[in-house]
Amino acid sequence: MREQLDQLAARFGYRWGKSPSPSALVTAIAQGDLTLSAPLALTGSQIAALQQAVKDLVDAGHVDEAKNVITLLIDQAELSGPLRQDLMRQVSQSIEGWRLQLDQFIRDRQPFHLVYGKPNREPVEFTVCYAEIVPLEKRLYLQIWCEETADNRDVSALAHNRTLRLDRIQGLVPISGGWQGQFDDILVELHFLRGLVYAYEPRPKDVEDQTVDGVRRVMRQIHNTFWFFREVRRYGADCIVIGPPEVRDRFAQEIAAMYQHYRPDSPGD
Repeated sequence: MREQLDQLAARFGYRWGKSPSPSALVTAIAQGDLTLSAPLALTGSQIAALQQAVKDLVDAGHVDEAKNVITLLIDQAELSGPLRQDLMRQVSQSIEGWRLQLDQFIRDRQPFHLVYGKPNREPVEFTVCYAEIVPLEKRLYLQIWCEETADNRDVSALAHNRTLRLDRIQGLVPISGGWQGQFDDILVELHFLRGLVYAYEPRPKDVEDQTVDGVRRVMRQIHNTFWFFREVRRYGADCIVIGPPEVRDRFAQEIAAMYQHYRPDSPGD
């Protein structure tokens, strides 16, 4: 996507020094500074790049700017009928509403009902009693505490917590009830070895951090094991998940499943 945006920025003369500047291009489109005298012929990958830019603007809360980009595409780009209809739906529905409503619900501590779409599956519904919009791996997500726990694959103590993509929200309705006020969380213990004894950078949720006998022992509050495990895997063998047992066992099972792919007799060998 970045390469396609670079090409568009270079095509219209938006640069930072000698390099193309996609951010300047998107800003110019969003502010209405980029005007075209004829329909804009874009490749499929270039349109996809601009659509991704729209999603990034929405995730960051810049709803009006995202709407301006979509409006320019509808008005001046050569688009297929289905794509044009999809963009018009975004302008009238998700771009205009979901992020603004979420921000308002969170500010007002207002419980709400959420309809969420997953790829190749029927929409699911959540009764949300607490929510935050948080950055995770260079993207914003909606994290919620909800009443529905049946299909949550996280550990039992965290079954009320879920992480959702903003662009898959299909409906929001305020409901009566109390605001939970926080996520469910558990305390986990990590041991860092060798170079990570000194290189590990503390996280905001770390509640204890001490080095004993050459081992750095960290206690941290977490409310989702998926994102926690993604971080821990980056540390490799220099980090050990000590407890609680349910979390340690689950992480060990994931590592064992990964190892199976690299056995000499594995199907991919």
